[in-house]
Amino acid sequence: MTALYGIPVVILKEGTSRTQGRDALRNNIIAARALAEVLKTSLGPKGLDKMLVDSFGDITVTNDGAAIVKEMEVQHPAAKLLVETAKAVDAEVGDGTTSAVVLSGALLSKAEALLDQNIHPTIIIEGYKKAMAKALEILDEIAVKVDIGNLETPEGLSRVKPTLSKVLHTTLASKYLATPDLINKLIDMVISAAVAAAEKRGDGTYEVRLDNIKIEKKKGASLADSQLVYGIVLDKEVVHPGMPKRVEKARIALIDAPLEIEKPEITAKINITSPEQIRSFLDEEAKMLKDMVEKIAAVGANVVICQKGIDDVAQHFLAKKGILAVRRVKRSDMEKLERATGGRIVTSIRDLSEKDLGYAELVEERRVGNDKMVFIEGCKNPKAVTLLVRGANDMVVDEAERSLNDALHAARNVLRDPKIIPGGAAAEIELAMKLRKYAESVGGKEQLAIQAFAEALEEIPVVLASTAGMDTLETLMELRKLHSEGKIYAGIDVINGKVVEDMLAINVAEPVTVKKQVIKAATEAAAAVLKVDDIIAASPMKKEEGKAGKKEEGEEGEKSKFEFD
Repeated sequence: MTALYGIPVVILKEGTSRTQGRDALRNNIIAARALAEVLKTSLGPKGLDKMLVDSFGDITVTNDGAAIVKEMEVQHPAAKLLVETAKAVDAEVGDGTTSAVVLSGALLSKAEALLDQNIHPTIIIEGYKKAMAKALEILDEIAVKVDIGNLETPEGLSRVKPTLSKVLHTTLASKYLATPDLINKLIDMVISAAVAAAEKRGDGTYEVRLDNIKIEKKKGASLADSQLVYGIVLDKEVVHPGMPKRVEKARIALIDAPLEIEKPEITAKINITSPEQIRSFLDEEAKMLKDMVEKIAAVGANVVICQKGIDDVAQHFLAKKGILAVRRVKRSDMEKLERATGGRIVTSIRDLSEKDLGYAELVEERRVGNDKMVFIEGCKNPKAVTLLVRGANDMVVDEAERSLNDALHAARNVLRDPKIIPGGAAAEIELAMKLRKYAESVGGKEQLAIQAFAEALEEIPVVLASTAGMDTLETLMELRKLHSEGKIYAGIDVINGKVVEDMLAINVAEPVTVKKQVIKAATEAAAAVLKVDDIIAASPMKKEEGKAGKKEEGEEGEKSKFEFD
């Protein structure tokens, strides 16, 4: 940096790079647009997949926006902002990640054109924020309210099921597993799981606790063999062959303590002078383990789920008592079992009492593929369910898990905020048209930013038409014409490659929550990038420590060699 009188003043560390003004802004916009370009081709039902190979050589094949940005090792700080945006959208609504990144890229691309006209970034940001607020208003106006009713009754469920099916069909249509015979089965599974885990709120809507829905993957068979289990499935087997493999009316002890004699933390030496002393040590150990098992049996437990290890001797005593035991169960599974069975996780066997036990109608070990799994069904709290996903290989099973996770979030979004909007870019075209009219009423330079926002929204239908192999300009003109005639549900039927007048009629619908979240996240990400006018990057750390380490090793090696000589 240079002071007022032309004397250079160094205030930054040597090796620090600095980019400022328009150059910094342009660099950031280019990086963000580059990330959006990567994701663009994955948008919609005809979107293409990305193959991502990590540093360990593991391969991920997916078109899920969140999975792509998580697996990509993005270095540029502006692109990282978009990655964080995608992750935030995924955490909040579970879908719309690709749309959020593509829209952010489009907003920044349009902003670049305004910057070239010497419009200040602050004015662009203000215009974008006004456009976002207006877009959220318009979405509420065009949204269709869903009558949920009472999900606990068959009538209430049959009333809401067609709408949920539309939304889930739209969510899963862009996924790898969207084959006609399979998609309906998966939709039924997801709806049943979401309804089972739904809890009614005071305002008549439902909260689907996704913690109560476990997705368990097991390689083998095909996706069509996936099933919904009303209970919890553990990817574990019964620890001892002498234990029962099936327990009805199970009283379950959930133990977060080892059923084994742990070594003390203090170091002690014991002098043994005769074999009898060794025998007494082993006998005492067996007695302690037997007492633990006696305590478990005394409270009436006939199933033990243990988070830690179970000693071989303890297994023997448990088998003699006819108690089914499973060990080294994950903490997350223990918590799900606690909610499902109504039991309580106990950290000390001494404190175990009858009221801490959970209940399930059936605990059974079953063979799934080449492995054995423990099924806990008919739980006290029927809101806990497991989606057991099968598939030919790891890639298929992982992609199915991501798809089902998106579908569960979509069902949750509709039950939480019961409003839907037409898919196929119908909402984006309607928003763009109304925002252009709104821009005229605003006036000033902000009007240009609002118009730019409207143009950015039209990037979504352009990408959808492009992935479907349609003429993008012709499609856009036709959609604008239909919307100007008041056909607000007109959109792109990507599967058949044509424009239709009512997307809801062909069962393409999205939760309004997702669209709102996409617009909010994309606008905030674009605003964050536009606000930066200076990038000060510290110099990367030198690898001197590593070299020093090697040198010391070499010296040691020489010493030892010398000593050997």
